[in-house]
Amino acid sequence: MAEGKIYYSLRETVQETGIPASTLRYWEKQFEQLNPRKDGHGNRYYTRDDQELIKRIRYIRDELHITRIEAIRRELAHNTKHSDERQSALDILLRVKEELCEIRKLIN
Repeated sequence: MAEGKIYYSLRETVQETGIPASTLRYWEKQFEQLNPRKDGHGNRYYTRDDQELIKRIRYIRDELHITRIEAIRRELAHNTKHSDERQSALDILLRVKEELCEIRKLIN
C-alpha cells in the first residue's frame, strides 16, 4: 500500500485484508464502525483505520474462533490491549510467512 494515501479502493482493501468483497459488504451492514466512503457511483473507499478494523474482525473470527456477529461486536467493544497485541503479532507472522514463501520460490 502506498504511504500517505488516504483512501483505498475495494480491490486494494480486499488485497490488504484478505477478506472477499462480498464479506466486506456484509460486514458493513453488521458493524456500524465499518462505514467506508462511497462515491456517486457507489464505489467504496476505505481508510487505513477501516482496514485495521477489518483485520481485527478477521482476527476475532479466525483466531479467537468467535463467529457469531453479536459476540464479535462485544469483543470489538471491549477492545482489549491483549487482543490488539496478539493481532499485531499475527500480522507480523503472516508477513514473515509471505516473505519466506517468496524466498522459497527464488531458491527453487
